[in-house]
Amino acid sequence: MPQHRNADSAIALPAGVAVAAVSTLSIVGPPLGISTAWIALMAGGGLLALTIDAASFNGLGGHLIVEALPGGRSRLRRIAIHEAGHLLVAEEEALPVRRVLVGSLACLRAGLSSNGVTEFDIPNSVKMTLEDLRRWSRVLQAGVVAESLTYGGMARGGADDRKLLGCLWGLSGHDVATAHREQRRARREVSRQLRLRQDELDSRAEALIDSAPRLLR
Repeated sequence: MPQHRNADSAIALPAGVAVAAVSTLSIVGPPLGISTAWIALMAGGGLLALTIDAASFNGLGGHLIVEALPGGRSRLRRIAIHEAGHLLVAEEEALPVRRVLVGSLACLRAGLSSNGVTEFDIPNSVKMTLEDLRRWSRVLQAGVVAESLTYGGMARGGADDRKLLGCLWGLSGHDVATAHREQRRARREVSRQLRLRQDELDSRAEALIDSAPRLLR
């Protein structure tokens, strides 16, 4: 389950920032005495960097650099909190976890365009029992719940979690009202569980950060 942002958004954000920066510089640069030739050179260099990033790092080059900087640990911590939430609830529900990856470098080495991943075995059948659907609802929502409890407000990650959970319920044959009711119930249960285990959530997240590879480390 990729967390935080997919490849498309990872590429779109720095590209948008680059376009905005060049546009602003082209307006304010000449009055400040900055040569248009220098502006064109900087624009070309920026586009080249974006192209290399997209081709070699799936648009995650900026994330790799930020995560390697002294303040990168705080960025990784939010990712690790999300994945630790999945991990703790999966253990409670006896759902085997294949692997947990934290950080862009770990994901790129695994061939994934993501900032964090918790991988599970795919269910043997799409027609799961209601109790199995409840278990998956708790596990798949645990990441966003962990983020919300730790940082407050809306979680940044979890789009893929919600998509997979929607698919599981959509294929189950249950009506939409039942799916929504059960997911809300599962989220409340996970919220209570992780609130009681906040210290353990923090310690597991710190362990994931310590084992996460970073550039220049």
